[in-house]
Amino acid sequence: MAASSRVILRLQRPLFTIILVALSVSVLPAALAVATRDEQEGDRVAFLPGQPRSPPVSQFAGYVTVNEHNGRALFYWFFEAQTSPAHKPLLLWLNGGPGCSSVGYGAASELGPLLVNGNGTGLEFNKFAWTREANLLFLESPVGVGFSYSNTTSDQDNIDDGFVAEDSYSFLVNWFRRFPQYKSHDFYISGESYAGHYVPQLAEMVYERNKHLEANQRINLKGFIVGNAETDAYYDYKGLLEFAWSHSVISDQLYKHVKSVCTFRTIFLTGECAHAMSLVYTQYDKIDIYNVYAPKCNTDESALSSSSKNTVEKTAKKFKRLRMFSGYDPCYSTHIEDYFNRIYVQKSLHANVSGWIKDRRWSICSDSVFDNYYDTIFTVRPIYSKLVKTGIRVWVYSGDMDGRVPVIGSRYWVEALGLPVKSQWQPWYLNNQVAGRFVEYEGLTLLTVRGGGHDVPQDKPAEALVLISSFLSDRKLPTENN
Repeated sequence: MAASSRVILRLQRPLFTIILVALSVSVLPAALAVATRDEQEGDRVAFLPGQPRSPPVSQFAGYVTVNEHNGRALFYWFFEAQTSPAHKPLLLWLNGGPGCSSVGYGAASELGPLLVNGNGTGLEFNKFAWTREANLLFLESPVGVGFSYSNTTSDQDNIDDGFVAEDSYSFLVNWFRRFPQYKSHDFYISGESYAGHYVPQLAEMVYERNKHLEANQRINLKGFIVGNAETDAYYDYKGLLEFAWSHSVISDQLYKHVKSVCTFRTIFLTGECAHAMSLVYTQYDKIDIYNVYAPKCNTDESALSSSSKNTVEKTAKKFKRLRMFSGYDPCYSTHIEDYFNRIYVQKSLHANVSGWIKDRRWSICSDSVFDNYYDTIFTVRPIYSKLVKTGIRVWVYSGDMDGRVPVIGSRYWVEALGLPVKSQWQPWYLNNQVAGRFVEYEGLTLLTVRGGGHDVPQDKPAEALVLISSFLSDRKLPTENN
């Protein structure tokens, strides 16, 4: 009997295992699918205060945990494409700073479908929204920006490019678990300003991590695009100086003086070079460095003026600009902050759910993140040299009126890559006008947007829509004047 019992038990164990496997195949995925669907729907934004009734906008917002141990979570705002979202690519957008909000800038004042209106009381539909071409995902990063938070205060003391890339990658992995229907979509990364660091570094991390994953676990990265992007400190500083001189912002004497005392071979300026460059920045006190032919915001309310920080280091590093919108209001940023500090707006977005920012206002840029950010990467140019060889699509664009990260510097560092030229420098068109110029290299396209400043989608929305459409469809910019 004892022997028989042992035999029976041995036979039953495989049977029990088979039952468990069957359950895991038939029941658990269904339960997981329901949980995932419920989690998605929990993030759905039904309607925002002041949102126009038409056209309908499918949107989601909420938090994705990127570090459970530290209680670190990043806030996102996601818009499905206006038509055929199941067949459109997924585009992640990142703003720079470091420390500025992709919700406040990218989503609400540049390329999202719902833009904060000119007095901060509501929203208006953006007919040039990039949701015409893609599903749009906006991420507030790094932690401490906008609604993103950590329960571990020391996190705020350790932020650098590597920290941001790891958190952004963790966000993507967990976001795709919440929205698995987008996992197989073509995926692109985009951004502007200091995101010139974030974007290629995240692209490189995705590319490297994909090598060690099964095919169904990989992120389907197809390319990245950056605008007025800080990339290489030497060429960016060189371009800034030459732009100021060539656009009559500084004198011949100051230009020659800076050239004689600055090598621009370090990230931070010191000594005579720091003093000389402070004289350059001083010339921008009365005009907008981010669009040299735009009106300057002269109200004391704006915390985003290029001269709001007095130290040379902060002035040299900071990448903040003012919104130019309908009616051309260069002080628009205050309206954005007014809108996102409304309690019903935050509730509708599932933001600030723990009330962690109750003792301060939500701000479009975080001075604390900027002040504590360890900017130690002199150049990300080697990442371009690496990734263009992989076959992923890479575009670099510049509004040609930006004095902070001028196209002059971008042309310098792109040329320094030494890539073979496919098509020579030439104009592209929109509505019978030259919209900008471009050059195609093997593996990279560099283009300008005529009359655009630091934030091209808000300065030149129609042109920006054409460029992102061309990028996503792997189509050459229109070269016919019609």
